[in-house]
Amino acid sequence: MKIQNPFRLGLLAGLGVLVALVIGGAVSSLATILTYIGAALFLALGLDPLVSWLERKKVKRPIAILIALVGVLGIFTGLVFAIIPVVAEQVTNVVQQIVTVIIPGVQDGSLVAGLADAAPWLDVQEVLTQVQSFLADPANLGNIGGGVLQAGITIANGVFGGIIIMILMIYFVASLASLKRSVYRLVPASRREGFITIAEQITDSVGRYVMGQISLALVNGLLSFIMLTFVFQVKYSALLAFIAFLGSLIPLVGTLSASVIITLSVLLFNGSGWQVIAVGIYYLAYMQVEAYVINPRIMARAVQVPGVAVVIGALIGGTLLGILGALIAIPVAAAIQLIVREVVLPRQNEL
Repeated sequence: MKIQNPFRLGLLAGLGVLVALVIGGAVSSLATILTYIGAALFLALGLDPLVSWLERKKVKRPIAILIALVGVLGIFTGLVFAIIPVVAEQVTNVVQQIVTVIIPGVQDGSLVAGLADAAPWLDVQEVLTQVQSFLADPANLGNIGGGVLQAGITIANGVFGGIIIMILMIYFVASLASLKRSVYRLVPASRREGFITIAEQITDSVGRYVMGQISLALVNGLLSFIMLTFVFQVKYSALLAFIAFLGSLIPLVGTLSASVIITLSVLLFNGSGWQVIAVGIYYLAYMQVEAYVINPRIMARAVQVPGVAVVIGALIGGTLLGILGALIAIPVAAAIQLIVREVVLPRQNEL
């Protein structure tokens, strides 16, 4: 249909732009929910190879799904129970320091004298005066309280998001086969067979990638627990090993970030110089082994993606979607490579 009236053409174009803006605003408003759905679907596809493997071992699918979900929930529960004792102990230590050291030291003046002796170059009395002036301002107290409240809200949102992702993942794992069939029915019958073949290869690639990344994380977590517990003998070794496990789940920068956090935690909780240096040297050596020995061997069996595509994909995904983008970047790159090889190149060869 031709539109000859310029006013009508402009009106339709304006309505199109308005609809696009509304859709964009809706997507922006639902960004958090879409992130939860994407993370849950990604984890569900990652658990599907384990469920399929259990099915090949004559385990019924409902039981296989239950075993996989119990394993994931066990990891999540272990994280919670590893963090709670550390937080409780540190809060207790801070309260004891305030009650037994800081308050009496302020009352008898020994705290000021001790600080003056420890830092003779610092005007301790002037610093205390400025601190008192800062705390006396109600606006500053409000800012501090608002910051603490915002930090608490952020932590609560993170916990809530983790619970939502776990619930969605359970539904996706339980109904993954029916979801696939529903999507396949939307494709025209003449192209359905080819679409199913490519889609199954993509989902299998995503599943293999997730299992490979989890295997890599398990290696880092287990080695970290052994080294931190029996060799370096640092406090909270189980929690620090869990941080190493979580860090290795994030491509490229995850292991480095976790290693820095663990080394700083050893410095904070243990205070022994040789332990901090030894832990830092260990993680520097481990990162080299992981990058050049462990990671290539595990990922070579999961996804066949060139190294430069892995780096570029992870950088783009991390910039666009944060941690979730970095996680799904490599499977997306593998899917694009598969589509090019199975669809684009055959069509080009036919021309």
